[in-house]
Amino acid sequence: MWINPCNGIHMMFMNFPIDAVFLDKGNRVKKVYRRLPAWYGVVWIEWGAHSVLELPPGSTSDIDLKSGDQVDIG
Repeated sequence: MWINPCNGIHMMFMNFPIDAVFLDKGNRVKKVYRRLPAWYGVVWIEWGAHSVLELPPGSTSDIDLKSGDQVDIG
C-alpha cells in the first residue's frame, strides 16, 4: 500500500508485521524499516519523508534498499 502524503505510521491494532519504506517527494528512499512487528507502536516522523510504502513482511529482505535509492511507482 502506498500512503501519500505520509511521514509517520503506527502499528496499533495491526495484527501482522510489515516492511515500511519511507520516500521523499522525488520517491527516493529516506529510511527502510524491515519487519516492523505487530503492535510495534509508532514511527513518529521520518524527517524529509513525503510518503510510505507498506509492504508484506520480508519483502525488502532481498533488496538492498538504502537511503537515496530511487523507487519507481507506476
